[in-house]
This record gives sequence, structure tokens and C-alpha cells, in this order.
Amino acid sequence: MHQRDPPNVTSILIANLSVSDILVSVFCLPFTVVYTLMDHWIFGALLCRLMPFVQCVSVTVSVLSMVLIALERHQLILHPSGWKPSVPQAYIAVLIVWLLACVTSLPFLAFHLLSSEPYSLLPEPLSKLQACLEVWPSQQHKLAYTTSLLLFQYCCPLLLMLLCYLRIFLRLRRRQRMLEHQCSRNREDEHRRMMHSKRINVMLVTLVAVFAVCWLPLNAFNVVADWHQEAL
Repeated sequence: MHQRDPPNVTSILIANLSVSDILVSVFCLPFTVVYTLMDHWIFGALLCRLMPFVQCVSVTVSVLSMVLIALERHQLILHPSGWKPSVPQAYIAVLIVWLLACVTSLPFLAFHLLSSEPYSLLPEPLSKLQACLEVWPSQQHKLAYTTSLLLFQYCCPLLLMLLCYLRIFLRLRRRQRMLEHQCSRNREDEHRRMMHSKRINVMLVTLVAVFAVCWLPLNAFNVVADWHQEAL
């Protein structure tokens, strides 16, 4: 029988990333599609609050997982003989990520509610339809939160990941040059290890690039909607 490899830090973080992405696909997307097609909310007050909360949690977990992966690869390649995170520490980091994501997303629980106001001018029975709306104490509160969320979920993580992978790229390129001056046997072993690291890093950099490209339009739209709604 084939024996499974024990989990390592990278595989734990990638699994956590996968769980958060599956959560969006299973829990959030179906409700969003139905809400968009029907143009009114049919799932009740609880899910009106819960769905945006879960969506924000899962996005935050995905982003922070990618940041932890980048930091782990950075430590492993730039400081191979230094401190390395252990598997128990990886599980603790995953727990902290989920707790932090839940705390960050709490305003979505507090400021979403059902309202018939958008349909109040329509004839019966359409006037009884309900929409799931964000209702903040003030526009300033909303702008403060959404801007902080943009920095926390997109701008700062993206800059940190780009910095980590840039330093990894420069270090691997330097190692490649050093290989040319080693004896053939040592060169072969080191070359295999370096190619393995390169393959993993290419996959992870691709993941970061997809994240940056796919989330940019939505974040740009949200910024315009929050700060210059009249432009839409």
C-alpha cells in the first residue's frame, strides 16, 4: 500500500486556502446567483447577515493563508539553516487566521438587514418584496471600514507577497550562479533541490498573480462605489 506523506507546513496552509475557497463556492455563490437573478432576497434575515459575513471570512482566510505561505517560503529559502515553522505551529497559525478573519468580518453581521424600502413604490404584491442591504450608522463609518478592509485584504498582503517572492527569485538566481563553480556531484544534488523549490515557487507566484488580477476589478469597483457613487 502507498503510504501517505506526513503533512508539512506548506501543505497545511494550502489545504487551509482550499477550504476557504470551497466555502465561498458552496455557501456564498449559490445565494448570490439566486439573489441576482430574482432581484430580491428570499432566504430570510439570518442568511442576510450570515452570507456576507462568511464571504468576508473566507476571503480574509484565503489572503492570509497566501501571506503565510509566502513568508514560510521566504524563510525556508533565504534562511535555510535558521528557524523553521513546525507543523503544530502551522495549525496554530491557521486557528489564528480564522479567528482574525471572524473578528474582521463582524461588521457584516451587525450592519446587514432586510428592508422593503427599495420596493415600496411598486404595486402589490411587489411592494412586500425584501432586499438584503448594508445599513451603517453613517457614511463615515462605512468608508472607514471598507477602506481598512481594502488595505487589509488586498493592498498590504499583495505588497508583502510580492516582496517575499522577489527576494526568493533573487536568491535562487544567485544560487544558480554559484552552482557553476561547484563540483559535478554537489552541483547535481543542489540543482535537483533548487529545481524542486523553483517548481513550488512558480506555482505559488502564479497563485498570487491570479489573486491580484482577479480581485483588482472588484476592489476598484468597490472603491468607486464607496467614494464616488455618483460616477456609477
